[in-house]
Amino acid sequence: MASSIFRRKSLEKIIRDSEAGLGDAHEQKLRKCLGVRDLTFMGIAAVIGAGIFSTIGTAAFHGGPGVIFLFLITAITCGFTALCYAEFASRVPVAGSAYTYSYVSFGEVIAWIIGWALILEYAIGNVVVAISWSAYFNNILRNMGIHLPDWLAIGYQTAKMTYQTALAAHKPVENLVFMNAPEIAGIKFIINLPAFIIVMLITALAYIGINESRKSANFMVGLKLTVLLFIAILGFWLIFSTGTTHNWVPFLPEGMGGVMQSVSSVFFAYIGFDAISTTAEECRNPQKDLPKGMINSLLICTVIYVITALVITGLVNYKEFEFVADPLAYVFDKINMHKIGFIISVSAVVASTSVLLVFQIGQPRIWMSMSRDGLLPPAFGRISPRFKTPGFATIISGLFVGLTVLVVDDKLMTDLTSIGTLFAFVLVCGGVLYLPKLIRVPGKFSIPYLNGKYIILFLYAIFLFFARHRIGDACLNFSAESYQEILFLLFLIVAFIISILTFIRNYSVIPVLGVLFCLYLMIEIPAKSWMVFFIWMGVGLTIYLLYGRIRSKLADRPS
Repeated sequence: MASSIFRRKSLEKIIRDSEAGLGDAHEQKLRKCLGVRDLTFMGIAAVIGAGIFSTIGTAAFHGGPGVIFLFLITAITCGFTALCYAEFASRVPVAGSAYTYSYVSFGEVIAWIIGWALILEYAIGNVVVAISWSAYFNNILRNMGIHLPDWLAIGYQTAKMTYQTALAAHKPVENLVFMNAPEIAGIKFIINLPAFIIVMLITALAYIGINESRKSANFMVGLKLTVLLFIAILGFWLIFSTGTTHNWVPFLPEGMGGVMQSVSSVFFAYIGFDAISTTAEECRNPQKDLPKGMINSLLICTVIYVITALVITGLVNYKEFEFVADPLAYVFDKINMHKIGFIISVSAVVASTSVLLVFQIGQPRIWMSMSRDGLLPPAFGRISPRFKTPGFATIISGLFVGLTVLVVDDKLMTDLTSIGTLFAFVLVCGGVLYLPKLIRVPGKFSIPYLNGKYIILFLYAIFLFFARHRIGDACLNFSAESYQEILFLLFLIVAFIISILTFIRNYSVIPVLGVLFCLYLMIEIPAKSWMVFFIWMGVGLTIYLLYGRIRSKLADRPS
């Protein structure tokens, strides 16, 4: 059984089939229409969304102006990962993202785990973004004098949690949504209707075709970049002309510990860039264009996040961002520029819409790839004859997100999404180390090789030096430590093993650093989210063992 679940795809066969136009040995082909600009814009569309219009406020409250260091750390982590994705995309020019890459490197069961984690990433990520979209959209409606009933603009779970919290704190509950909502068969009828509607509209657009989706994403990206550029120019002018630079002091009010508290919030903003790799089969020249699109979008988005963080913490003191869900609009309302705040709300709706679109493009293509390999039912791999998109998978993923978004609470989802994404990133970076060495070919991307034999050990020693106090406290008080510190000690052990393996096997620096950075960010995510992640993984493995392992198209072939 062990040999069967670790059977691998043949890299050579995938390349031969792709060059023959078979799309990973499958006759149903997707439409090739994406270039470097489209991929760059798609990456920006995925990354510049709910993060910059919502979670950046939470990050600023904990980290102060110094939160820009967390954006830089996250960007470096994603940079290492993007290079590894680019290496894979250059070698394996088919749809499937990290799922397909892991199938080539580690084998079937690991590929399934990654595919299942990516389903979590895209689906739950879109749930969070759709709820954020709904909140901004309702603000716009109120400014226009249109008022939806509260029980049609919030998830059932959020309303119930708010009610239970108020009861526990002995606060009045008469005016809460949960008390005033209508009942059907004794059950409170509370749904987030705007979030559901936008998910269904985006699903329809993703179904119609990649070319239409590309044009829509490019338009929305152009609009929000224009607004963000305006905010940056106006913001810095106001900061220096009104003398509010004192808001940047202290720059690190809680030190790097405060900065690292918001790993989930900040990393959530970046998770979308890997969605670019799911469109490999729809690229005109994936070996050349995918790497450029990933790196370009990551650099542009990092600059935007750093500038925006400096603007909001310069205009308003970082302490004011606690529980602020719309920080950009809040800042300009605070300084009595309400029209600017309204424009930002409109931009947030556009930004969130573009993120929804890219995620709804990415998720069905993961399901399609898994279906093609026999790990999911054949229906998920069917291509629409008219629109040349994975039609059934697109519809099912839309319903999955849409029905979830009606009732769920977004705060429970952000950490879970980040864990799933980081887990996929770890395996992508690790997978590069197992790819066969190739002679460099002009026009194809390849990660520069730099021997990590001594570099990784040296960096590990430096990390131990700067973390010595935390290590000492965790070891002395091990029996009373939280799960978070136990995860930190586990990270140290794993990092040591990786450093020794790098020394022995002369691994390349970039993929090893990608693995280590992603693992570190994972252990900074609250431990309770790990439990939910493991449950999700357990369900996925059960499905694989009962269905995928038996129906796999590699089941009757030698490894």
